[in-house]
Amino acid sequence: QVQLVESGGGLVQAGDSLRLSCAASGRTFSWYDMGWFRQAPGKEREFVAGIRWRAGTTYYADSVLGRFTISRDNARNTMYLLMNSLKPGDTAVYYCAAGINSWPPEDYWGQGTQVTVSS
Repeated sequence: QVQLVESGGGLVQAGDSLRLSCAASGRTFSWYDMGWFRQAPGKEREFVAGIRWRAGTTYYADSVLGRFTISRDNARNTMYLLMNSLKPGDTAVYYCAAGINSWPPEDYWGQGTQVTVSS
């Protein structure tokens, strides 16, 4: 089992930056693939970014490529999502996820953190 807790969300203006954090506890963090998803009101949850445990390879949704950066610090059991040039369309609840048996990783989920971008 892995427990995930997100933090760092908030209300910002378009063009601003935010960094989300996902603190993990439980089993060995470094063995898990990790990812960020988001869900906007009235929409389905969508994959935003992911990072593989073995080589640290990263993947991004087209909508955030070049603006968002995912990273992980295995020594701190923490994953990050640096979000630059935020747009109102990025407004959503952002979820941290971890997985071993699936890609994108969807075995374990955090509770989510709200990101609101005003125009």
